[in-house]
Amino acid sequence: MQSPKNRNIRWFMLSLVFLATTINYLDRQVMGLLKPILEKEFSWDEKDYSYIVMAFTTTYAIGYLAMGRFIDRVGTKIGYAVSLIVWSLASIGHGFVKSTVGFLIARSTLGISEAGNFPAAIKSVAEWFPKKERALATGIFNSGATVGAILAPLLVPFILGHYGWRETFVWIGALGLLWIVLWWRFYNIPEKTKKLSQEELQYIKSDQAGQTEEQSKVPLSELLKYKVTWAFAIGKILTDPIWYFFMFWLPAYFADVFKMDLTKPSIPLIIIYSGTTIGSIGGGFLSSFLIKKGWAIGRARSFTMLLFALMVVPVMFSKYVDNMWMITIIIALATAAHQGWGANLMTTVGDKLPNNYVSSVIGFGGMLGSAAGILFPLFIGIVLDTFKKAGNINGGYNIIFFIAGVSYIAAWGIIWLINRNATGNSVSEKKI
Repeated sequence: MQSPKNRNIRWFMLSLVFLATTINYLDRQVMGLLKPILEKEFSWDEKDYSYIVMAFTTTYAIGYLAMGRFIDRVGTKIGYAVSLIVWSLASIGHGFVKSTVGFLIARSTLGISEAGNFPAAIKSVAEWFPKKERALATGIFNSGATVGAILAPLLVPFILGHYGWRETFVWIGALGLLWIVLWWRFYNIPEKTKKLSQEELQYIKSDQAGQTEEQSKVPLSELLKYKVTWAFAIGKILTDPIWYFFMFWLPAYFADVFKMDLTKPSIPLIIIYSGTTIGSIGGGFLSSFLIKKGWAIGRARSFTMLLFALMVVPVMFSKYVDNMWMITIIIALATAAHQGWGANLMTTVGDKLPNNYVSSVIGFGGMLGSAAGILFPLFIGIVLDTFKKAGNINGGYNIIFFIAGVSYIAAWGIIWLINRNATGNSVSEKKI
């Protein structure tokens, strides 16, 4: 069946998810860009900053599971709205705190509420797209993370320079409250969308045979019986901490090693995060293209993920490169690869499971990925402080880059072992 040409409501719904993801990453990037200023304001060292990052990742882990279950029970429309309202208010709240404890509270609230973004987004894609388009749709909305990361180095210095760091948090956080108006006005599931043509509805459901909405409330114990639950979780455990490093420490890396002034637009950061847009959309496009060419869904996802895992490997050799622009290209390749990897990893859940399972499984795997990221920031803080005191901060970053270079290949290998006997059929491959 060809894609319907008279109606494309599903792409409009995807645009709303894209905007939410953009706001999600814009909000969380502010802290990293303001890190040098906040360190002076509150007399933080690297360990202090790592504790605040840990507060975010800890509550993000808890929020992933809690929000995933919540969204599966109340539906995408209500669940996404609740998540975004709370995280917008939490982001604004950063501008009013006056102590390190205040930052810990604001960051914790942001973490638990922002965790609702990806469970809701993936569930929306599963509701609105056939399997053959889901990786591309996921790649497109996931590129919102990149756009948010690109906008942050542009907007934050401007607001900071004209108003101050407190106003920066407030202005950026307020964007989410504007999104709520659009979301509540336009979003619904396909069956309840009046303007959706019957042709497009049939197209959305065209390759979902065998996936039934078995029950509205699925016990967590049931979800743990699926291979895809554990494959997804392993992928998140081994690669999410690396992404947190790219998000929270890259601005500081360029400031520490190359003396970049973060109060001005940062061209290397803009290049790096621009590359992740290509990786996210390209990764989704590649596996979707292979499926349309006749590849089995599982094989297309696995091949694409292996390709992107290999693209991260060069970052481990960054210690042999002294040129800032060459380092920028290497890191841009790695971050783009992460987004391509993530687009396909998240899509595997909707490939295998009924729609009413999706947010819960995304939440469970995301929780474990975030839990792995709880200790990693502490490790980073200890390593960087140790090398900074020795007068070799670059040596500390080299250790982190080495770990990043091997993590994705290791994750792919374990996922392959879990799925090595899979046939590509969905729920029939349930039991571990």
